[in-house]
Amino acid sequence: MSDFRTLEGNVYASPQISIDDIADAKARGITLVINNRPDGEDAGQPTGAEIEAAARAAGLHYVEIPVTQAGFSEPQIRAMAEALASSAEGTLAYCRSGTRSTNLWALARAYRGAEPEHLLAVAAKAGYDLTGIRPMLDMLAQTKH
Repeated sequence: MSDFRTLEGNVYASPQISIDDIADAKARGITLVINNRPDGEDAGQPTGAEIEAAARAAGLHYVEIPVTQAGFSEPQIRAMAEALASSAEGTLAYCRSGTRSTNLWALARAYRGAEPEHLLAVAAKAGYDLTGIRPMLDMLAQTKH
């Protein structure tokens, strides 16, 4: 069963999705799936290629921006900002629990000038805590790209 959590508007974060979740994503108006999870984190997780094939078969766009335990880099933040900007319709970002996807969404939004307080409130409403990346959010919001 899908656990798509609304971040803002038509942008959702989710724990690991299955191939069956693609139909639910399409039914919700999602047109872009962003994979923030590297392959091989857990035995039995669907590969990015499997999710990509299902998404493309359903007519959805697919982007991979994997985030490892090493943390977030500027190229990942920039790629997420570009992916979010490319989809005026619905976007679903997923990882193992949804936390990395939510963090990367918030960093990308701050990179484009969104206020950190707003991002923290939105994430909290969806069940995610951004306090660990607050200094990065503040720094990115001040530099506005």
